[in-house]
Amino acid sequence: MTADQVFVEPNDIDLKEIVDQVWQSYLDPEGVQPLIMTDKRRDEYEAQASVSITGSWHGHLVFACSRTFAKNAAAAFLAMDAEEVTDDDLADTLGELANIVGGNVKSMLPAGCFVSLPHVLVAKEALTRWPGVIRICDLVGEWQGEPVSISMWQEKREG
Repeated sequence: MTADQVFVEPNDIDLKEIVDQVWQSYLDPEGVQPLIMTDKRRDEYEAQASVSITGSWHGHLVFACSRTFAKNAAAAFLAMDAEEVTDDDLADTLGELANIVGGNVKSMLPAGCFVSLPHVLVAKEALTRWPGVIRICDLVGEWQGEPVSISMWQEKREG
């Protein structure tokens, strides 16, 4: 980044705009089942997908939700009934959602950033720890009555 470029760290409003676009494009194109923001933060989720962003900025985008949320998202994303969704469909969809949101976040960051392949964990009480990072923004909500959290974490760097 050159001296004349100003970098503004993404915030909750930026993340919400990106997530709203993803919802409208992939999960709720008819606008009948929107993501509803809440303040019901959870410490544990049954499914998580993340992408790491490296280069001139270092951090993670984490998409965490219930297993039922993940199944419903896969059904909407893949245009199929929830009963037809396999574990592979579920994991692929969560990874793709994290990748799409992470890619859009990357476009806001300084030049020279790269997005990793998604890492997906589907397990009872799935919880991934991110040592050495701080949460810089996040959204907590419900979709079809199921919990979801989408957050950004930035690496703590000295000087």
